[in-house]
Amino acid sequence: MQSLSIDLSIPIPSDLIVIQKVKLEHLKKQELSGTYWSMQQLEKRINRKNEWIKENILYRQKFRSILDVKHGGFVYYPERRGQSWSFQAKKMAEFLDNNFTEIHSE
Repeated sequence: MQSLSIDLSIPIPSDLIVIQKVKLEHLKKQELSGTYWSMQQLEKRINRKNEWIKENILYRQKFRSILDVKHGGFVYYPERRGQSWSFQAKKMAEFLDNNFTEIHSE
């Protein structure tokens, strides 16, 4: 059997880097750790208005029992006028990914 050995050089532009996929995933997760989203940030993240988010996610009873901080969740539901929504970014992102089909099925 014959074999061919070559030395190959591929230039990488100075504005790019090469990293392992595992490290990239770790960096993405780390980016959201300790981060909180406002309602406006969540709207931008999922490209939906707050009315839709409230109706289809936040106020649906089966989701609220998981999401609400009063039930051990990761979403602060305002109790009075003037208070702001607060979402633990990492956990909310995971919830949205894991429940995408159910969120969009009704």
